[in-house]
Amino acid sequence: MNEDRDEFQDRDAVKLERLELALKASNEGIWDWWTDRREIYYSRRILEFLECGKKRAPHLFLAPHDSIHPDDRRAFEMALTQAMQDSGPETLAVDTRVRTGGGDWRWLRIRGTVVRNRDGKVYRIAGSMIDISRRKQAEAQVEEERYLLRQLIDHIPLQVYFKDLASRFVMANQGMAEWMGLGAASDLTGRHDRDFFGEEHWKPAEEDELRIIRSGEPVTGKLEQETWHEGEATWVLTSKFPWRDRHGHVKGTFGVSSDVTTLVTAQREATELAGELRSKNEAYEEELHLAREIQQALTDRGFPVMAGAHGRLSFGSRYIPISGLAGDFFEVLQVGPDCAGILICDVMGHGVRSALIVAMLRGLLETQRSRAAEPGAFLEGLNEGLASILQRAGTTMFATAFYGVIDLGKGTFQYACAGHPGPVIEGPDGIRQIATTRAEKGPGLGLLRGSKFPTLDLPLTALRRIILFTDGVLEAENREGEPFFEKRLMEIIAARGGEPLEAVLDGILSSVLAFSENLQFDDDVCLLAMEVSR
Repeated sequence: MNEDRDEFQDRDAVKLERLELALKASNEGIWDWWTDRREIYYSRRILEFLECGKKRAPHLFLAPHDSIHPDDRRAFEMALTQAMQDSGPETLAVDTRVRTGGGDWRWLRIRGTVVRNRDGKVYRIAGSMIDISRRKQAEAQVEEERYLLRQLIDHIPLQVYFKDLASRFVMANQGMAEWMGLGAASDLTGRHDRDFFGEEHWKPAEEDELRIIRSGEPVTGKLEQETWHEGEATWVLTSKFPWRDRHGHVKGTFGVSSDVTTLVTAQREATELAGELRSKNEAYEEELHLAREIQQALTDRGFPVMAGAHGRLSFGSRYIPISGLAGDFFEVLQVGPDCAGILICDVMGHGVRSALIVAMLRGLLETQRSRAAEPGAFLEGLNEGLASILQRAGTTMFATAFYGVIDLGKGTFQYACAGHPGPVIEGPDGIRQIATTRAEKGPGLGLLRGSKFPTLDLPLTALRRIILFTDGVLEAENREGEPFFEKRLMEIIAARGGEPLEAVLDGILSSVLAFSENLQFDDDVCLLAMEVSR
């Protein structure tokens, strides 16, 4: 028996030498183990893998297998046990991490041929080993990247899917599976859109995919309405692309969809609402247009022609609202055959609210006609009516006003002021402004019920002209932010004293516009002028 073994060993030595030469080019090493011995033969290449010499080289196939990585040990032992079984497999194949002489772990691919005797018992295993550490590292990196990519695909708030040439799902992310009402992405494999949607959706979707396959051109940013078998409708924004293999051959399509149902629904509701608002706005604009026409008509009414023992009255006005509806207005009331009342008002703010207050005040004017000859009492009546309305409405608004009564029979001018800028009068004593002190003014109209407004008077001989105005004239500012103020207004009136009344009013407006930085008025402008001719 020993002679036979020696003969075998001699022949095997030659074979091993040949094998060493053959495997040298492939960077593999060979090993040979007679299973009844504790020794094992490692070629020089394997010793390099193990980073040790022959005497220190571990016998990898003998228990307790301490040189095998703990995580790989069970699989290694099972593969070895199976190979050692009677009538077991003819090969031993295992990939494992082995501790080197330097203390590091190295991946080795171990392959061996199992040699048995006639009874099927193993008496020898020989094979090769190769260092596959780099390959394993690359595989681990690829696997990690694949895992990260899968994590990304499954967790992005989008539906991602791949379809074959027949538009059947090949792969999808978890978001797509859940969108389709399935528990796992694998449940979608092999299924078609027709399994979930009505023909009005799956048919155009399939046509898009076939067109992409034929042309190689993607479809991007397409808004699609999905009609489900259950009758529900959803909206998605979809982009689809040709799916190519690494050789460039088209295998199908892949796509990305996002749920925009809420957005589309909101957009439709917004469109419907916009249509309703447009209709309401048109009706509102029509009403505003009517209100502007009424307001303008009231402003454009002619002035009364009046004469008496102390002269003849003529009037002029200018009215420039900065918006469609203004909060400024004026009135000339015929109090008697030779007696006229002049009123100018400025309501807080602009627009519809101010116009409503103007309408209220105009209505209150008619209720106070009986008190029109007494300026203080007249303003008290307007204030009481307006304050009562605003108090019931729970609204804080007010208006400033100046009201004067010219009596051509008695030759007097009586006036009262409700927080309004005092008018400018021109007479024998020159140009001056009246109703400028606190004692000459009451509060704005509508603020406090029961307010009093003092009545003051002037002889008619003290004035030739009187010009009433709202604060849109005074508050115009130049580039330095300086307001126009009463001083400049009085200088213009004085400089144009010899001109007709209409020319004076035009001169005031042109001077204010020239002074203003924007060459426009920032507030409603109202001018009312009266001239006494003797």
